[in-house]
Amino acid sequence: MFALVDCNSFYASCERVFRPDLKNKPVVVLSNNDGCVVALSKEAKNLGIKMCDPWYQIESSYTKKGGYAFSSNYELYADISARIMTTLERLSPNIEIYSIDEAFLDLTGVNNCQNLQDFGMQCKETIKQWTGMPVRVGIAPTKTLSKIASYGAKYYPATQGVVDLSKPERQKKLLNLVPVQEVWGVGRKIHKRLNQIGIRTALDLAMIDTKYVRNNFNIVLAKTVRELRGEPCIGLEDQPSAKKQIVVSRTFSKKVDDLRTLEEAVSDYAARAAAKLRRENRRCLYVSVFIRTNPFRTQDRQYRNSGTTRLIAPTSDTRDIIQNAKKSLRAIYRSGFNYIKAGILLSDFYDDQIQQYDFFYPKERTLHSDQLMNTIDKINKKGLPPVYFLAQGIKRKWSMKREIQSPRYTTSWNDLPKVS
Repeated sequence: MFALVDCNSFYASCERVFRPDLKNKPVVVLSNNDGCVVALSKEAKNLGIKMCDPWYQIESSYTKKGGYAFSSNYELYADISARIMTTLERLSPNIEIYSIDEAFLDLTGVNNCQNLQDFGMQCKETIKQWTGMPVRVGIAPTKTLSKIASYGAKYYPATQGVVDLSKPERQKKLLNLVPVQEVWGVGRKIHKRLNQIGIRTALDLAMIDTKYVRNNFNIVLAKTVRELRGEPCIGLEDQPSAKKQIVVSRTFSKKVDDLRTLEEAVSDYAARAAAKLRRENRRCLYVSVFIRTNPFRTQDRQYRNSGTTRLIAPTSDTRDIIQNAKKSLRAIYRSGFNYIKAGILLSDFYDDQIQQYDFFYPKERTLHSDQLMNTIDKINKKGLPPVYFLAQGIKRKWSMKREIQSPRYTTSWNDLPKVS
């Protein structure tokens, strides 16, 4: 038996945790550089706001209607997500963190000592009490059905945010109400093909012959059909699969036309990517850089390119990664263009416990490198003014625009909420 715990309007709800005055008020969260709407509350939807609406088009009318908007506060969202997942680990010994706002729980044996509906309500109420975040809970014998249960908890208020599909008769009733495109794993192309053969609802899909699905679609969809029938085919992944690449990229707040500024931005992205690499306990052998102009400004000259450098030996040392990122950038940079985006890609990973040495890369440097990087990571983890490399720049005029960002309530001493 599985439970899917899914946060309601995650980004918007995070903004409300420390702003109780925003309860029942329209809230939207904007993309990088405050470009468009990427998350919105139910109240904002009721005003006609849609995902991906450009902020400059709706700002005036939205604010006149009493709506609130925030720049993306990734530090706050990541910390609240971590608190939710820690809470779930107290409620269930085995969980799979599926995304920043979703997690699957293994409920094996729970029904022997507690009613599953009551357990779902306990999860919902505990997370609300401990983190301030509203969630919904879908319970079912398979992960795909738990997604269906979560759909029911979202769209049917009478459920109070918890749906238990442990009984087959309840499964069939809800499956008949769920459009097939809402089934986990059914993409746009498959949805269209299913519609062409008369499959409109999740129940229609559950009734289809699995042999026909294997022969005419794929084995993944065949597993989905079996899961909709209550047959577990997808287990809990309690250990996330190792990443094969790490990408850090940003759109600049304004155009950049000189190499020095581009080097600052690329160095900053390289430092962020290196920190992520160390959190994965990995080292990389290749560093790639890409840059491009704005394809939507047709009046500008267009250029895009990428370059890759192979390191002497696998490393997670920020200094080495910055150095080679700048080397790749210089190889592809062309003057006379207005650049709008750059990014870093790290690839070909090795376990940090397995180190390949090179004649020109002494073992002592690796030892000192690990000690230095660990020290920097520990300092930066404390939320103090971060330690960074001069190559990352100081003023960073190119950096992402977040003009209406809320305080980092839980990760910065300077932004701690004050009680008066």
